[in-house]
Amino acid sequence: MKQISFFTSIKELLAQINEALPFDLKDGEIWKVWKDVVGEYTALHTKPVAIRNKVLTVWVSSPIWLQELRYREKEIIAKLNEMLERDAVEKIKFQMSRR
Repeated sequence: MKQISFFTSIKELLAQINEALPFDLKDGEIWKVWKDVVGEYTALHTKPVAIRNKVLTVWVSSPIWLQELRYREKEIIAKLNEMLERDAVEKIKFQMSRR
């Protein structure tokens, strides 16, 4: 990361911070489109909770959903990336919910 001087503009500062993050700030769109990607019923049983280095972590409500979504992982990734119009997600880690 470039050294920050006293007179660094906020725009430059934010650009430097964004470069250092392990995710793209645009990744927040994943939460907006999740229901459209997986469907309303599936969305009731899932919750995207984090993205880091293009790996999306999604909590699921039961072992049955865990198995179903692991089977559909590639389909979900393709649809997510299509809706986001970029390669935002390369892998999804489905885990049992901690709620």
